[in-house]
Amino acid sequence: MIFFRNWLFFLGLCLLLSGCSWFSWLPWVDEKSEEVKKPAKLVSFKPSVRIAKQWSKKIGSGLGKKYVRLTPKIVADQIIVADAFGQVASFNRFSGKPNWRSRVGAPAKRGMVKSLQPIGRKDLSFVSGGVGTGEGIIVLGTTSGEVIALSVSDGSEKWRTNVSSEVLSAPAVGRDLVYVQSNDGRLAGLDLETGERRWRFDSQVPLLTLRGSSSPVLGNGLVYTGFSNGKVIAFQDKTGEQMWQQRIMLPQGRSDLERIVDVDGSPLLAGNMIYAVSFQGRLKALRASDGAVLWERDASSFLDLSSGYGQVYLVDVDDSVVAIEASDATEVWTQSGLSYRKLSSPLAFNNYLVVGDDEGYLHVLAQSDGRFLGRKKINSSGFRSNMLVADGILYCYANDGKLTALSITALN
Repeated sequence: MIFFRNWLFFLGLCLLLSGCSWFSWLPWVDEKSEEVKKPAKLVSFKPSVRIAKQWSKKIGSGLGKKYVRLTPKIVADQIIVADAFGQVASFNRFSGKPNWRSRVGAPAKRGMVKSLQPIGRKDLSFVSGGVGTGEGIIVLGTTSGEVIALSVSDGSEKWRTNVSSEVLSAPAVGRDLVYVQSNDGRLAGLDLETGERRWRFDSQVPLLTLRGSSSPVLGNGLVYTGFSNGKVIAFQDKTGEQMWQQRIMLPQGRSDLERIVDVDGSPLLAGNMIYAVSFQGRLKALRASDGAVLWERDASSFLDLSSGYGQVYLVDVDDSVVAIEASDATEVWTQSGLSYRKLSSPLAFNNYLVVGDDEGYLHVLAQSDGRFLGRKKINSSGFRSNMLVADGILYCYANDGKLTALSITALN
């Protein structure tokens, strides 16, 4: 049944949305077809910032072909990163000096799931959810439904356990529990020390869904996460008791394809607000305490949101970058100069907004008006994983497994 549902999704969604360039990675989508929208050509501009590489390291074999996004995590002076084939590594985030390397399994033995064979029969990658960190542990999820915890200090394995299905998003680590969403719509709270399941919530999964799931977000003693049925739900972190739920988008249309409304991007917690967006749906601002809707507007995205300068930033399904006033849903600006370039989730810091594209370019925009400030080709394999920043250093993890630390400085 899982195989049938996934196969229908990939076949049907390509027929419906083959004009969207972000489906061209599927083996049967012909990129030469006239229906495939071409990536926007990069226009020349006078740069206002300098993008400089600080260091770069290669980790394993990268992300494979299953549309996996494995975002690195920073723990004190370490940056932790994993590839999709079981390698995990720690580096000093300032110098790039290796701390340790570990392996959580062998690609030839773990992770091949029959339901995934249509999108990469020769792709033996199996790490599909990560990286989650906290309380001295690193947590990863796999295509076979394993959740694996390692020690931050040396990469040694602490425990592994099974959840009900493939894990496609990073687990979240709290003070007592690890929170994992699996691809069958279940959210589990696992014991931090042993991996034993303490509670589980089951959501109804539509017949057709996007390949992905929301990573849980922790705050205010609650766990917030989005589901493929178009809802965001808040749970009491220790017990799993449902505190509130809010529908971001009600499925509409006559076909199952038209009714896909997944909330795949992680909810954005900013102060006492939660922002969430659905595919083919809406962007909503919710009160974090009770889920009350404060405003909403049409939007469609499956990526994470970002915030800064009193604005919420999203990359829509056409790869336009949009800035929304956080207080009232007013559109501040839209940058369409990167359309159909298969962008990563946006990241706001200082007065910059950065995104990566499928050709390996890093683009720096101004948060104030969306104009281009800088551009640099970092890697030819492109970027799917989220970028992150600490102490003014930007970290980009490319699809081929190369982690690069960059600085961005204003030009005089």
